[in-house]
Amino acid sequence: MDIMKTIHIFFWFFIHQQCFLIGLLVDSSHLSSASESPPVTVTAGNRAVLPCSWKSVLAEATPSVCHVQWAKRADTVFERRGEVRWEADGFEDRVEVPWEELGSGNCSLIISDVQIGDAGRYESFVVVDGTRSQQRRVFIQSVKLFVFDHKSHESRRPGEDLVLQLHTSHSYRVVFQARNSSEWSDVWMRDNKNTQHLWKHPLLNQLTIKNVKGSAEGTYKVLDEQGRAVSTVQLSVEENSTDRRIQQMIRSVPTGDAARRSYSLVLLSAVLVSVYLMFPLF
Repeated sequence: MDIMKTIHIFFWFFIHQQCFLIGLLVDSSHLSSASESPPVTVTAGNRAVLPCSWKSVLAEATPSVCHVQWAKRADTVFERRGEVRWEADGFEDRVEVPWEELGSGNCSLIISDVQIGDAGRYESFVVVDGTRSQQRRVFIQSVKLFVFDHKSHESRRPGEDLVLQLHTSHSYRVVFQARNSSEWSDVWMRDNKNTQHLWKHPLLNQLTIKNVKGSAEGTYKVLDEQGRAVSTVQLSVEENSTDRRIQQMIRSVPTGDAARRSYSLVLLSAVLVSVYLMFPLF
């Protein structure tokens, strides 16, 4: 009896261990494949490609039913099963896993018009075993996406135009801080109409500030709908050499007593010249 009881306990222990090991293999476990791709770095508005190959975890699969998922913070971002695809809110028309490449093992996620908020860790999975009741997700790999804003310095002369690159169709607002100020003011918002001073290109992500003056010198920030900086532009307004000479001449004109003394000297010089012309010495 004791021997049978021992065998029974051993049997259930063995089954429990096997189920535990199978669970580790079947689950979308990160332990089963500590596979993490090198990070991907991109600037806002550009395209990012997050690498993925389902052949790294599955020896074979039927391309016609190949089913992949991409998730960020446990939320599904994109899913494709054959020709049927799904994309999460905020990623509409911006994410894709090309069907023509999926059958060969390439399940890389392409993110177009990358936003600052897209930054984070993404995980890819392949779903196998057909029917939903029998489906299991197999973790492929993870990749971290870094998204940075644009930074630049521009220089213009008075009267010239400044073309601000908005970089993405999701840019919502442009704010300005004057050179010697700590206050920010609105320059443009997405729903604004064009004016003589501001012109938004109808097709390109560009905003033109026309006929800049010295007061336009400072910092411009392009912000998205959440107030995150898409780009920062430092503008310098430089006067040309002719303008500088004219201003120097104006500043050098004497005033007050100095002006009267200068005028007296000029008048005396004019009288002496006139006398010399009327009564030449030779």
